[in-house]
Amino acid sequence: MLRRGMPAASHNSSAHASEDISEDGAAYDAVIVGGGHNGLVAAAYLARAGQRVLVLERLGRTGGAAVSEQTFAGVDARLSRYSYLVSLLPQQIIDDLGVRFAVRKRGVSSYTPTVRDGQSTGLFVGDGTTRTRESFARLTGGEREFEAWERFYAMTQRVAQRVFPTLTEPLPTREELKARIGEDAVWEALFERPLGEAVEEYFADDLVRGVVLTDGLIGTFSHAHDPSLLQNRCFLYHVIGGGTGDWDVPVGGMGALTDALADAARSAGARIRTGHTVQRIDTDGTTAEVRYSTADGEGTVAARRVLVNASPQALSQMLGEGEAASPAAGGGESPVSGSQLKVNMLLRRLPRLKDTAVDAREAFSGTFHVAEGYGQLAEAHRQAEAGDLPAVPPSELYCHSLTDPTILAPELAAQGFQTLTLFGLLTPAECFDAGSAAERDAVRDAALARTLAELDPHLTEPVGDCLALDADGRPCIEAKTPRDLEGELRLPGGHIFHGDLSFPWAEEGGGRWGVETAHPNVLLCGAGSVRGGGVSGIGGHNAAMAVLEAEGGRGAAPVH
Repeated sequence: MLRRGMPAASHNSSAHASEDISEDGAAYDAVIVGGGHNGLVAAAYLARAGQRVLVLERLGRTGGAAVSEQTFAGVDARLSRYSYLVSLLPQQIIDDLGVRFAVRKRGVSSYTPTVRDGQSTGLFVGDGTTRTRESFARLTGGEREFEAWERFYAMTQRVAQRVFPTLTEPLPTREELKARIGEDAVWEALFERPLGEAVEEYFADDLVRGVVLTDGLIGTFSHAHDPSLLQNRCFLYHVIGGGTGDWDVPVGGMGALTDALADAARSAGARIRTGHTVQRIDTDGTTAEVRYSTADGEGTVAARRVLVNASPQALSQMLGEGEAASPAAGGGESPVSGSQLKVNMLLRRLPRLKDTAVDAREAFSGTFHVAEGYGQLAEAHRQAEAGDLPAVPPSELYCHSLTDPTILAPELAAQGFQTLTLFGLLTPAECFDAGSAAERDAVRDAALARTLAELDPHLTEPVGDCLALDADGRPCIEAKTPRDLEGELRLPGGHIFHGDLSFPWAEEGGGRWGVETAHPNVLLCGAGSVRGGGVSGIGGHNAAMAVLEAEGGRGAAPVH
């Protein structure tokens, strides 16, 4: 049961890499492999329960993929380099662990530019019902699409209110979750039939249909009528966060969250060691030995349990079981492949829009959709499935610094500098498998150029003309393909969810919490667990709850 989401933020050093971690030869209660946000959540819960906990992190910092970094040389702007918004993180985890972390709401949900009858226009969603209704009317010439929009998202919000609380409880069965939702027509629309059928039943306008469908394609290679329902699973996770579906801006960037989680784990008594790469896990089901390497050599540490905040593929290798393909949610086996292009930019100024009805500061503070009409998404999928980069790549952007300027140095903010994050869709890893490094770079550059070429026609000046320059005079822009993420973060196939997402219910023969493996004392605690994924902490929480429940809830951590 694999699935979902990217890890967590940056903390300190590898100063402890060579320090003895054996605790006088005594075994730890839990060794946690990987100091991403899920591993830190698990560590904090278990340490608060009085357990002896050790976190081993390969990199020189904690945080995994949820980090804030000074991305461009000599420029004091700390970007959330890999993951960038928060939706699935339960407030319960923040409260339980006493984490000092804040998010800010976005006043604008989305803006989608287009051209109708030769005129630049667009769909603006946000700033109250009246303005959204007027935008729909301007785009579509009537009330029908707006009313359908209201009905559709009232439905998804009811689902969110009923499903989200289950993510930190033992897994329900499929029938239990269906009963909890309590609406047969809704269950059929979102859990039984391809999402495209519901989208087409509710909406008539191609642009509106596309905006709705995009939540089913984030980091996921699928299409509206995919019979596997992969798009439905992805859509569900993108509309249930917090019981509202809101996507919030982390104050201080993603690194603020994972730094706070690392502090919470340390304060509870967990030991965190960076620069420690776990090479092998040996277990007899009751005790385990973890072998690791550092810059200074190798070592081993004993533990009663091992919680792995890494992909199921990485766990398989650590256990000496080879590099097995991920079980696809629909059955059978298939290679894991990410499907996104992540682009970070720093601008000297925001470009203005050709659509004079919307201010750029509003449009870019929400999700700015580009080339995401329903027909465009279908054609992009068709081309990528054939092995080609989409000619018209779909993407979405947002400007973190409009909501949270603290990620910029005061002088940059005063001069009007802004960050811009772009997330491209339907660009699977296989599109970037050219032969040499130079050829792979050329394909990445082509993907970036095509993507920005779809944005520029909606602006009064090319976005490239607005880019800041780093200390070496280079434009402040970087692009990350799935293969880049695979190399830098060890995400299998560059998949931000570690593999295809699963529906949040128990499968026959599966575990109670969705974190169990074939070894009783080895658990997944990250994105590869059922209901893991996004910046949520849910995988870490559920693995900790599974441990504490197995021990009769021993210690002070709450079991929900």
